[in-house]
Amino acid sequence: MRKQWLVGAGVAIIVAAVALAVVSRAKSSNDSKDKKPEVTLEFTPAEVVQPVLAALPERIEFSGSLMAPRTAVVRAKASGTLLALSVAEGQRVKAGQQLGVIDLADLQSRAAERSAGVESAQARVVEAERAHTANEGLANQKFISANALESSRATLETARAQLKSTQAALATSKLGIREAALTAPISGVIGRRNVLPGEKVSAEQELMTVVDLSVLELAGVVGTHQVSALKPGQALSVRVEGSAAPVKGRIDRIAPSAEPGTRGIRAVVVLANPDEAFRAGQYASAVVMLEDAAQRLTVPIASVGQASGQDYVWTVEKGALVRRIVITGRRDSVGGRVEVTQGLTPELQVLSARFDSLKEGAPAKIVAKAAAPTAPAASASAAATKAS
Repeated sequence: MRKQWLVGAGVAIIVAAVALAVVSRAKSSNDSKDKKPEVTLEFTPAEVVQPVLAALPERIEFSGSLMAPRTAVVRAKASGTLLALSVAEGQRVKAGQQLGVIDLADLQSRAAERSAGVESAQARVVEAERAHTANEGLANQKFISANALESSRATLETARAQLKSTQAALATSKLGIREAALTAPISGVIGRRNVLPGEKVSAEQELMTVVDLSVLELAGVVGTHQVSALKPGQALSVRVEGSAAPVKGRIDRIAPSAEPGTRGIRAVVVLANPDEAFRAGQYASAVVMLEDAAQRLTVPIASVGQASGQDYVWTVEKGALVRRIVITGRRDSVGGRVEVTQGLTPELQVLSARFDSLKEGAPAKIVAKAAAPTAPAASASAAATKAS
């Protein structure tokens, strides 16, 4: 009985093993039938480029508002009532041109008083000279003492000193009247008026400004990594808002240190404006193009993507997509190319644009012409859609 039981158990185990093998084979067959073949992505030659050697001129750009360095402030040099103002904002004036009239009655009366003082001092000098001349004759005849003669000379010197003092005071009054006259200090355009006729003005009060627009300046900030490529006298182009074409300018001066709290250094550009086509306050940008003597390995800027702070490109290698990490260098935004210093070789096939939903190792090939929209091709198009 025990022997028969063992034989039956062995047979049962063999039957179960055979049944399990049959079920596993059937399941594998069903899975292989359900699994879809992987789609091969197709790219046209227009979507694939090879890295090429090219020179990349460096572009340094900075911007700011135009300023007029020759701007003069007209101030009142004496207190008084503004009787007249003969110029308006935007009016052109020449150096020395009269701009207005201030009531200078106080200064004029003081000048008249000092002028009378000068006449009185001159009369005293004449009297002292006559007396001293007579005393010299008396001293020669021994009629007066030497002390008397010295006293006469001292009186004459005192009279002369008083005359010089009153003449200096008169000259000061005349200078005050002359400086108090409202005249244009430079040639230019009236920028702003702060007073109106009839107002009472005080000494050193700002009345108006005169702006010379023949030369303008543009002050911008350049990065510390770029400033070493700039130097005073260097030519550049300046584009002013509202202007159709750029104009020529030159770097006038560069600050010796960076702006506080930044890594930028101030550079000032001088812009000739003889016809006064531009105005102070207009926004402008300056561009310096630095030639590149080296040949650099470059790809289109659109080929380079970025993820987690790393630049990368997609290449087609041995029938599959490869995501390559690259290190980029100089960029030419005008030409649309970027330098790749590491990660690429000239013979590689690089996708010329960024695509969405690409996968590392996915089958890919380059076709001479876009295929007809079959089912597999439609799947490939859905898997690799150009980034908008």
